[in-house]
Amino acid sequence: MVSDFYNAAADLLDRNLAERAGKIAFIDDCGSITFGALGERVGRFAGYLDSISLPPETRIMLCLVDGIDFVTACLGAIKAGLVPVMVNPLLPPTDLDYLLRDSRARLLVTCDATWPSFEGIVAEQPYLEHILMAGRAPAPAGVHKLDEAISAAPCRKAVALTRLDEPCLWQYSSGSTGRPKGTIHTHANVRNLMSLYPQEVLALNTDDVTFSAAKLFFGYGFGNGLLFPLSVGATAILMAERPTAAAVWKRLVEHPATVFYGVPTLYNSMLSDGYKPTRESLALRICTSAGEALPADIGRRWKTETGVEILDGIGSTEMFHIFLSNRIGDIAPGTTGKPLRGYTLRLIDQNGQEVAEGDVGELHIKGPTSAIGYWCKREQSQATFVGEWTRSGDTFFRDADGRYHYCGRSDDMLKVSGIYVAPFEVESALCEHPAVLEAAVVAWSDDADLIKPKAFVVLRDPASACEELTRELQRHVKGVLAPYKYPRWIDFIDALPKTATGKVERYKLRRPVTSS
Repeated sequence: MVSDFYNAAADLLDRNLAERAGKIAFIDDCGSITFGALGERVGRFAGYLDSISLPPETRIMLCLVDGIDFVTACLGAIKAGLVPVMVNPLLPPTDLDYLLRDSRARLLVTCDATWPSFEGIVAEQPYLEHILMAGRAPAPAGVHKLDEAISAAPCRKAVALTRLDEPCLWQYSSGSTGRPKGTIHTHANVRNLMSLYPQEVLALNTDDVTFSAAKLFFGYGFGNGLLFPLSVGATAILMAERPTAAAVWKRLVEHPATVFYGVPTLYNSMLSDGYKPTRESLALRICTSAGEALPADIGRRWKTETGVEILDGIGSTEMFHIFLSNRIGDIAPGTTGKPLRGYTLRLIDQNGQEVAEGDVGELHIKGPTSAIGYWCKREQSQATFVGEWTRSGDTFFRDADGRYHYCGRSDDMLKVSGIYVAPFEVESALCEHPAVLEAAVVAWSDDADLIKPKAFVVLRDPASACEELTRELQRHVKGVLAPYKYPRWIDFIDALPKTATGKVERYKLRRPVTSS
């Protein structure tokens, strides 16, 4: 009989300690750490958790910038049988107050960069008992320094006897459709993911140096920056600051990364940045994109500038990471590719029936990394996790080659003259025009209360905004797409509203529409 005892942190560390103890595991803004030293540091953090007597499955909140301290606390908690709850360090105090109460975290691990957001709310928390602060700033009263706690703790050698199907970690959804939801992933999900995307799509290996602009607190970044490199013994670069074009280019040149994980908005910004390194200064072999669909034009321009292709894919917090992707040597620009091994996909219409090839439907996924549900959100869990299937909330159509084409969020779709229009295809057409940096398209009602597309456009040169440019962009879209899809109105704005993970928040651009 095969035992179901499995501890994800122990597995990730043990893969590297025997043969690679002296190899650099992570490089952050303050230095680097070997696999051997990381194992010791993780063990001491687990020892600290023993010293404060937190019982198994206790949630601890990690609100940290990306760095070795994040990796230490996350793996140490899992090794000790506790559940790290990873949250966005840029959230305001009101949101952090909600997450502390919702998760019932008894330990908060924060840092000097994020402490100001907690300073006014921690005293009123009903569940919080302990606070650790990373960084160089002195700790306030009642708060202990992370490094001091680790230094004083014994190194825990024993691994908690966790089971495959018990909670391993939480990741909160972005909350773009309401309050963030605590999404619960198991130890089995971690184990299963290691053999999927990093192996099947990236062919990741110990010689790779990886850098993820997507942050560790959410699924795409957690897989990219922590789980995947540890799974094969690669070296990972971690960056605390916000991923601006300049900051990302700097890391790619200073620490020659072979694999880069980005999002479409960032790729577009990097292509538009005044500084671009030469091809010879880059070591990239592959780049990936997720978070939102990658316009074909951005992929083509990136390949022209860098000589490296971008693999566009889609994942979700509920599915842990990417389950549908283009592949090396099999890239179709403008598509999201094909399902990874082990995942089954279907497209469902509004009547719950599977759609025919070429028709648009909501994407449902069945696979080995699906979350077990949302914390204390029974109704939303039942609506999202339906039997073996997970509803994505994204719409696609599948072509004759089995490739999936993104059409937008289910609630973003427009019906113009009785025909569905995907905002993404109109946005992509607009972005092909040389004057356009970014665009978002939403449903808008005209004077007759009929639904038509409206575009919000960020220009490369804001001073070029004028009525003639509006007409030119409308003509451009008509020349690329079916004429009824062109935006009837275009507003030029300074920036699009986005979530912390870079997704465009179209709902903030909408006004109520009464037709359906």
